[in-house]
Amino acid sequence: MSGTVLVCDDALFMRSMVKDILAQAGFTVVGEAENGMRAVEQYAALKPDLVTMDIIMPEMGGIEAVRQIIEADPQARILMCSAMGQQALVAEAIAAGAKDFVVKPFQPSRVLEAVQRVLG
Repeated sequence: MSGTVLVCDDALFMRSMVKDILAQAGFTVVGEAENGMRAVEQYAALKPDLVTMDIIMPEMGGIEAVRQIIEADPQARILMCSAMGQQALVAEAIAAGAKDFVVKPFQPSRVLEAVQRVLG
């Protein structure tokens, strides 16, 4: 697998975990964002093939960031990353334009399966 990825999560260790999983699979992580506002800015600047987006983040949450990114680029491919018990938020994120989701704690195989589905 290959492609460029923007990793968005307010927790540095979660960003590192996602980056490691994707890098080992051949992806290039072109940017990181610690909140939804940075995610929207980074997406506009970098135009990655894929975005991994945490749902709950400070300043602007992942769902609002998805809305803004999809509004700017309806072809954006966004993979939501949720904690257990966030099913209602995941449904809202999918309705906002996210293509799929993975549940924390991440299992590398599940992350890569979801990435493959999102990228087609």
